[in-house]
Amino acid sequence: MSEETSELKGADESTLDEQSKRALGFLRNLVEKMQMTAEVLVAPDDGESEEGEIRFEIEGPDAGRIIGKRGAVLEAIQYLTTRVIHRPGEARKHVSVDAEGYRARHEDQLAEMARRLGERVAKEGKIITFDPMTARDRRVVHKALQDFPGVRTESSGEGSDRRVQIIPDKSGAPTPSGDTQPS
Repeated sequence: MSEETSELKGADESTLDEQSKRALGFLRNLVEKMQMTAEVLVAPDDGESEEGEIRFEIEGPDAGRIIGKRGAVLEAIQYLTTRVIHRPGEARKHVSVDAEGYRARHEDQLAEMARRLGERVAKEGKIITFDPMTARDRRVVHKALQDFPGVRTESSGEGSDRRVQIIPDKSGAPTPSGDTQPS
């Protein structure tokens, strides 16, 4: 990669642990092999990442192609990166790969939709079941509604058919965060 890579707005790469370095190397190599004009950066800490999470951002003219239809290529890249970096005996870190802010926008939209549907469930008292979604998307829904009054969430189904239900909670108390995420 060029010297410009480290001058872009990414976080300081010199402080990365071994897993993060492996992930960054894998992603940069993958983007190069895909013949994409894009840079892979370590995403700066925006205060929203969780402990043990490694976040990467892909930016550049071809970043849109890396997203794929409904984020499918981006999801596959994230999965492969996770599989490549984990070694037996090491603490597992969650890997998040985004391109041109796609994942962040998608998660914001999903959380907003979950809150709107949560209001509807609390008002009408009827269960709403989402279409099957990825573990990451299920987690976004669970987190968006974990303290939402009048509803609770549950995941049901198996494998690629796993989905989230928003269920009226007659007690009106917020759902405890640990009970809602059996993804």
